[in-house]
Amino acid sequence: MKKITKLNRNIFLKGILPIFFILSLIFSPIQVSAEVAETEINGELINASSEFLRDLDFETWQLVAYKSPLFADKLILRVIGYPGNLRIDHPTSLKVESGRKQWLLDDKTLLNVELANDGRQAAAEFDLDKLIKNLDKNRPLRLSLSGVFSELPVPPFVVKEWRSMDKI
Repeated sequence: MKKITKLNRNIFLKGILPIFFILSLIFSPIQVSAEVAETEINGELINASSEFLRDLDFETWQLVAYKSPLFADKLILRVIGYPGNLRIDHPTSLKVESGRKQWLLDDKTLLNVELANDGRQAAAEFDLDKLIKNLDKNRPLRLSLSGVFSELPVPPFVVKEWRSMDKI
């Protein structure tokens, strides 16, 4: 009788328990919530998604997505260079790629008086609305800005935040 009990326990620990663990991971995925918070933009508190990402040259960039009252509540992406000494010429379209799909986002920087008058010229704004309306999944993106960075990977959780901003 003891041999059967030990055998059953070994089968449970080595065979059945790992299967239950794997099935629990599959059927109850980890949930990631959007990191949308109030941020001061253009002198107003606005809900925004703000993330710091590194390009392939290990330069850090801040990406801020927000609905802009300046542009009829369209979703705008602000790209900010650090340490702040980089100049971005305007207008310059932001190229976005995902797999074989490609988009060019319009430069809206000079239409924002605050950014147009900023002597550092280390920030640019782009119309993110067109891109977000064309995405049906939280897929990774690759951004490139001519003369500034050649590839800035954007992970799916950031895309999810941007897509959630469209619903606010």
